[in-house]
Amino acid sequence: MKVAVISDIHANRHALDAVLADIDESGIEEIWFLGDAVGYGAFPGECVLTLKDRCSVFLLGNHDLAALREIDIGTFSPSAAISARWTREHMDEDAFEVLRGLDGTSAEREGIGLFHASPRDPIWEYVVDSDLAEDNLDFQEQRVALIGHSHIALYFTRVDEMSRVSSVLAPEGTELEMSAGKWLLNPGSAGQPRDGDPRSAWAELDTESFQARFHRVQYPVEEAAEAIRKAGLPSHLGDRLFKGQ
Repeated sequence: MKVAVISDIHANRHALDAVLADIDESGIEEIWFLGDAVGYGAFPGECVLTLKDRCSVFLLGNHDLAALREIDIGTFSPSAAISARWTREHMDEDAFEVLRGLDGTSAEREGIGLFHASPRDPIWEYVVDSDLAEDNLDFQEQRVALIGHSHIALYFTRVDEMSRVSSVLAPEGTELEMSAGKWLLNPGSAGQPRDGDPRSAWAELDTESFQARFHRVQYPVEEAAEAIRKAGLPSHLGDRLFKGQ
């Protein structure tokens, strides 16, 4: 089965629309979403309802849990905390009902592990280096796992138990053959990229051949940033969309 893996929309409707249009042209059978539908952007409700309609997997992320008041936002950055409070006040009740009905921050499909943050800590851990990946590859039960949260398109792999973990950034067009070894794959962020490429990110995965390909998609960043400013959210949340940081 060919699936699209997306993560970290962060209420960026313009980016989500562009990614879904690209996915629709790629012969994808299912969409798996790794969490953080809301936070930072100006369209939380619209994104939640669209994801509900389009995704066969819909995980909760830490920003989704913050909107539901299920985690303490005291550890959030000031702008993230402002955004969480704004989302609580402005998102429609039907979108809250969708989030309340979700199962959690992790799942398994086709023998593949799906986690918002990491196999070891699905809510908070940022897997951004080989040491953290090593620990998580030891912890995860599945041979292949998908993660989000860091907003960076990258992958980690270990050929066998005696090998060191390789950590590699995954720019557009990166292709992987994952039929052997153990893997952690992050598709990057669709709505808030932080790997220096402002384009929306998603990954394509064949669950039978275990081949993967990383994609990037242009979207109207100016419109998304202007919507953030008009909503009264911190302006730098829109400004950073132009840089992918």
